[in-house]
Amino acid sequence: MDFLAGNLPTVLALVATGVFAGFLAGLLGVGGGIVIVPVLFFLFQGFGVSPESAMLIATATSLATIIPTSISSIRSHNKKGNVDFELLKRWGVFILVGVLLGSLLVTRVDGTWLTLLFGIIATLSALNMLFRTGKSALFNKLPGNIGQTTMGTSIGFFSSMVGIGGGTISVPLLTLYNYPAHKAVGTAAAIGLVISLPGALTMLALGTTPADAPVGTYGLINLIGFICIVPLTVLFAPLGAFVAAKLDANKLKKVFAVVLLVTGLRMLAQSLL
Repeated sequence: MDFLAGNLPTVLALVATGVFAGFLAGLLGVGGGIVIVPVLFFLFQGFGVSPESAMLIATATSLATIIPTSISSIRSHNKKGNVDFELLKRWGVFILVGVLLGSLLVTRVDGTWLTLLFGIIATLSALNMLFRTGKSALFNKLPGNIGQTTMGTSIGFFSSMVGIGGGTISVPLLTLYNYPAHKAVGTAAAIGLVISLPGALTMLALGTTPADAPVGTYGLINLIGFICIVPLTVLFAPLGAFVAAKLDANKLKKVFAVVLLVTGLRMLAQSLL
């Protein structure tokens, strides 16, 4: 109780993050990481953590929260036959290699570079949501072995470095190659587990806890954030989905894309200025 009383503002803010991320995930069908990372990044700075440390901890904590939510998502999509396990078998090793390389790099680089990278990915993702239609495939089919190896490794590498589950990168990339959208989303859930589990464990075991890290941080993962966020994302995602059924999903995604664009540009500015 003393611990809770002494850290109540932090705990309440992390609880609010879980509610917000879960609700948006259900409302818009977006991955939790693309919401959790920027929220934690700015939240931790509000509690006196440096921007460099805040980004490192936000990245690792986000990956940890994706583990249980991706398992739940895989089960849901698999029941509908939307997880392409053949693709996962072909890409799995290369995604894992990318994740391990990216995670190791996170434990050794300045957080400013991660902020810059997240800003770029968030901005591109927002522009994709705003201007690209679901039918805008540029290629008729996936590339050959070398191309798919590059795609899998890149998804693992960049996703682990910015704390996202892979859907933000893999879904638009797959649909670019005329891959069915529903299968892309379902398979992205499985890719999220391949990214988040080894990525989070690497950052927990090999990450050096920053001197200004918020209370409850081990390695680079804030365990209090993990405990507060995970159950609430699971709890509030169905509520978001229920609200989404009552509203215009396309308009909602456009609004979120604008918010994400502003967030991405703000993170780019903070890392460059």
